[in-house]
Amino acid sequence: MPDPCTHLLLFGATGDLSKRMLLPSLYNLDADGLLPDCLRIIATARSVHDNAEFVAIAAAALDQFVDADRRTPDRIARFLARLSYVPLDANKPEGFAALALAVGDPAHLAIFLSTAPSLFGPTIAGLAAAGLAGPGVRLALEKPLGSDLGSSRPINDAVAAAYPEDRTFRIDHYLGKETVQNLLALRFGNTLFEPLWNAAGIDHVQITIAETVGLESRAGYYDGMG
Repeated sequence: MPDPCTHLLLFGATGDLSKRMLLPSLYNLDADGLLPDCLRIIATARSVHDNAEFVAIAAAALDQFVDADRRTPDRIARFLARLSYVPLDANKPEGFAALALAVGDPAHLAIFLSTAPSLFGPTIAGLAAAGLAGPGVRLALEKPLGSDLGSSRPINDAVAAAYPEDRTFRIDHYLGKETVQNLLALRFGNTLFEPLWNAAGIDHVQITIAETVGLESRAGYYDGMG
């Protein structure tokens, strides 16, 4: 009998984005009663850990990045009980069989790729070969989706070969930031700028944001993507 519950497969689960944003956000949804009781979160990354080690990593992330008034022992225990971990090198196709076994029935599976763009292609190919791209499976990709048009096309081609467009979600959270959103209002609300601010008159838009967070372990990412 098909499993009626949605499950989440999280790639890059030991990375900075997962610790800082994804796991805390999922925890807060759970704390607010917005996750179904049967939801499982299958985490995967290249780092070799067993379930207990990953749960400890997740617990430390919650302790660091979730407000203290949101953390209670019962809530944390309930959320951590949802987690399991499967180590996987996306460049080794044979590893996806163990991942598929951990997922089980993928009929209502949601997949989130929080990985380097260079891993999107082999990851999607491995998922498809392991039967994790069938009807009902949804795929979300976290930016950057390449560094330019030429590098984004192979990523989109790989996605389209396995997942239809209506089950594919491309995410760039910076497009939702106030500074970026205000560019549209500034352009279309100003008769001086509106006819000039277009592809013919603008080569590129550069937004510099001063952050309090350092590169930490992400220097390799920024060296490649800018």
